[in-house]
Amino acid sequence: MKESVSAIFIHKDKVFLIKRQNYLKAFPGYYSFPGGKVDEIDTSGEDRFVNALARELEEELGVDIKSLLASKKIDSISEFGVAVTPDFNPHRFKNYYFKIFLNEEIKFDVDEGEIAEAEWLNAKEAFDLYDSGKMLVVPPMIKILKDLSRDILSTEQIDPNLKYDGQTQVPMIIPVSGLNQYLPLSNTFPPANRTNSFFIGDGLKVLIDPSPKNEEEYKKFLQTLVDNGHVPELIFLTHHHPDHHEYAIEMCEHFGVGLGLSEDSYERLSKKLGKDYFRNIKIRFYKEGEILTQSKGHDVQVLSTPGHDEGQLSLLRADNAWMIVSDLIQSVGTVVIGGEEGDMKKYFTSLKRVIDINPLSIFPSHGIGLGGIDKIAATLKHRLEREESISKYLDEGKSEDEMLSLIYPDLPERLHLYARVTIEAHISKIKRYGTGI
Repeated sequence: MKESVSAIFIHKDKVFLIKRQNYLKAFPGYYSFPGGKVDEIDTSGEDRFVNALARELEEELGVDIKSLLASKKIDSISEFGVAVTPDFNPHRFKNYYFKIFLNEEIKFDVDEGEIAEAEWLNAKEAFDLYDSGKMLVVPPMIKILKDLSRDILSTEQIDPNLKYDGQTQVPMIIPVSGLNQYLPLSNTFPPANRTNSFFIGDGLKVLIDPSPKNEEEYKKFLQTLVDNGHVPELIFLTHHHPDHHEYAIEMCEHFGVGLGLSEDSYERLSKKLGKDYFRNIKIRFYKEGEILTQSKGHDVQVLSTPGHDEGQLSLLRADNAWMIVSDLIQSVGTVVIGGEEGDMKKYFTSLKRVIDINPLSIFPSHGIGLGGIDKIAATLKHRLEREESISKYLDEGKSEDEMLSLIYPDLPERLHLYARVTIEAHISKIKRYGTGI
């Protein structure tokens, strides 16, 4: 397991926080403390953690720890806690947090290539920013911010780890306050193996897209919901694909609640699975512009975002703090567009709509939440570039098989079917509307 270090700079009642750039591959747009990986070069000295801290802080903040110590600008350094990435995340770190108490508030020269924002905040203000739902964080940050707001000058160590037992529980994190993200194993498209299920609502308590892969995972999901006090009053589906609704009806029956979805999703499920699929569950159709519930005092609006699926709905907190975009994008794997429910023209339009809304954070159905719209914008740019290539190949008279080998030269054969569907969707869009949005 890789190791990393983080520096929590403290002066009086203030703590120094950074926000990572939205375009970074790792944790884009997340708030954190400066630091980074422990490298091999750091193991040459007596203390690899101090060496790593010194190197990372010089790179990110332009400061020399040894000079700060020599000039008495650092009063003391104390170990604060160790957090290990949970086993449901394939990229795991053991991160060591250190409190660095300063005798004066230092103006750091931050690396703008990695850091979008950097500021000294009162510890209580820092936690309030998270509690408002406008700060995107990894799980240990919540406990750390809460402890700092309680007693910032304490030198006691804490345990910031996420409490999670994979044998009996479905993992749950709270990347922004008010949005509880469950990660059950699901029958989804590789390389993803989980579908995010969100629990939200100040008023109406809503569980979004529950889709555990089997009965064992379903039972674990039910128990974890109850253990966390997350008893839903409505189950909501973003769209009709199986990895978004498996066991949803059973959940409705278990909790005695209704099902919310678009009318298109209802019709597609009825066509594929029969009207009896819904049993006697009370159905509520949602459409563009309706209010689903509230979160942190703000309305959560329903938006129609077709393209991947005609009936797909997204959810936006009305102050643009976050948006659940379902399968518009993924931070694990890619999105297939095509078939009878897919439409490349509408997909481009939906991507552009999210870009124009510009929420602070976006949450796909597979993978972690993301700061800003950079991933959405990059996806649209990539798809438009692919469309231009396909248009050129059409002019050259190339077949779909030839296009597939040119566009996806290294794609495993088992995925050729899905790539072909996407190519066909591009061709249909080009022939009907031409290239572009």
